[in-house]
This record gives sequence, structure tokens and C-alpha cells, in this order.
Amino acid sequence: MRLLVIRSSAMGDVALTTPVLRAAAEQYPGAEIVLVTRPAFKPFFYSMERLTLFCPDLRHRHKGIAGLVRLFRDISGTGRFDAVIDLHDVLRSKVLRLFFRLKGIPAYVIDKGRSGKRSILSGGNKKKLQHSVVRYCETFARAGFPVILTSGPWILPDPEALSKTETLAGAGEEFKIGVAPYAKHKLKMWPEKNMAALLGLIGEKYRAKFFLFGGADESEKLSAFQSGIKNSVNTAGALSLSEELALMSRLDLMIAMDSSNMHMAALSGTKVVSIWGGTDPLTGFGAWMQPDEHFVRVPVDELTCRPCTIYGKGECSRGDLACMNWLTPEIVFRKIENLGILTLPPSRNI
Repeated sequence: MRLLVIRSSAMGDVALTTPVLRAAAEQYPGAEIVLVTRPAFKPFFYSMERLTLFCPDLRHRHKGIAGLVRLFRDISGTGRFDAVIDLHDVLRSKVLRLFFRLKGIPAYVIDKGRSGKRSILSGGNKKKLQHSVVRYCETFARAGFPVILTSGPWILPDPEALSKTETLAGAGEEFKIGVAPYAKHKLKMWPEKNMAALLGLIGEKYRAKFFLFGGADESEKLSAFQSGIKNSVNTAGALSLSEELALMSRLDLMIAMDSSNMHMAALSGTKVVSIWGGTDPLTGFGAWMQPDEHFVRVPVDELTCRPCTIYGKGECSRGDLACMNWLTPEIVFRKIENLGILTLPPSRNI
């Protein structure tokens, strides 16, 4: 039995396949699962048995219409599949589904719940929608492979990367706190000055070492940000993805925006406090298996314009980004303290 699973982007969405793929590989030992995804995401699937990655060359060989035909032929050349499970549902995956169906292979596609998401944005319904991981599970079930999700962590670090980050993490009694202050879109990003003030409040009361996470393209911004943060390390551009995941697994806490770093830390088994602005975990993209109280946001009944976006695109209709600016450093600090994440033995308190 061979299953072809498609999910090539975005980073956080690919990471969220790990609870489902890990459970499926364990519960269907007779099945080989082939995942079509980008080569950059290989570290998410380290040590996952009976999972094979097929990484298309989307810049050259598999680019464009002709490239899609070659992609279909190259995937088919690895052997016959019994079913296709499309967890992406974009133009490229739609075409691949069609090609496989023409060969008589059944294909199943994720229900992204678009109508429910539109209803939330229009203000007609503010009820919590299914999480993306649950939607992935449902797609597997429709294909005849229901899975029972297991407890995490779901992303396991490469032992070599874990060893490399041991010295960086340190063995002291200070709290190891990850910080991912940026996101792709402005509607998902808390003002830098607020994050700096929050870390200052934490540093005043607790022994803490801060690890700053971000993409290689954010390295310069993070370096400037780091200059105002005591006892901090900028990891952007300095660590591979495998090493970032290993370091995340060592953290006591990750503070993040609605971003891929939020997902990666949660899936690595780390407690995550996430800060939300124009987006909201109501739409199904919250950090997996994190308690609802770990999501810091202005309640929708206090600021009825939010959420105003699903993925973060767009501009603030009010013009003042109230969803972020109303969340002061003091509010977030009290939230973290009330959660008890930074509870220390007396010997570790300053």
C-alpha cells in the first residue's frame, strides 16, 4: 500500500502535518507514505519511519506547466500509488490530482473550511473552527486511513543538531526563552518596542537567557533588536533549521507571533505564548495542543473588527492597529506570570 501526500508550503502548514503523518506511519505499518514537499522542510520529518520525501525542483525541472507534467511523471516513476491525499489544494496540487485520477487512482482533498472562515471575517460567526491538524486527519479518514493522534513532541530533533546546540543553550539555572518577534505580515506583528519592554520586564524579575529566532532575511533587524536586550543570542542565519528545532526543544518558553516559529516550537514540545493581532486562533491555525489561555489577544467582543484576516494580509481598517497596540508589555507579562510558566524554586529567584 502506497499513499501520496501533497503539502509543499507554507512552512508552518507543512510542520502541522507532523502529528498526522507520525500517527499514520505508526498505525499503518504496512503502508508507505510518500510526502511531496520542499527540501528545506526535511528536518521536520527526521526519524519518521515509513515516510519517504519527494522534493520537487520547482525552480527548474518542475517549473511551469511542462514542469508539472514532468513532476507527475517523476512521482509516478517511483511506483504505483493506491491513493492521493492532497493537504494543500492549490493549483499545482489540483493538476496533480487530476493526472492521478485520469490514471484511475482515487484522490482526496482537504476541506479548508473557507465558508466558515469568511463568516468569521464578516462578523457573522465568531465560533472556533476546526484546527488544520484536525482537517488533515479528516482527509486521511476519507481516504480510508483514520488516525488517532498521539501525544507529542511531534518534531524530534536530529541528535547531531541537539549536540551542537548544547553549549549554546547552556546548563545554567536561568530560564531559556525563545523570542520570535517578527511575522510575514504587519497585521501579525507586535511593535518591536513592546517586545523589548516585555523582555525587559522578564529580565528584571527572572534569570533568563533570550534566544532570538527569525529568518535569515531578518538577521539584520534582529541584530539591531538584540542590541537592546540583555543576555540574548541572535540565532537568525547562524543555525540550520535542524539546529533551530533542536534549540527550540530545549527552551522553557517560546514567545512568538502567529508565525512558523510558533508552530515549530509547539510541535517540538515547548510551551508557547503567542501574541495575536489581525489573525486569531479561532480560524484553526493556533499553536497545536497549546492551551487557549496561551493565546494572547484582544477579545473579539471588545474589538469586533478582529479577526480581520485569515493569513495576515491586508491593512488595518481602523488605521491604528488597535489589535496589537492595545496589548501592552505589562498585559502580556502578567499573562505569562499568571500561567505559571516561569515559576522558579526559591534558589532560582533573584
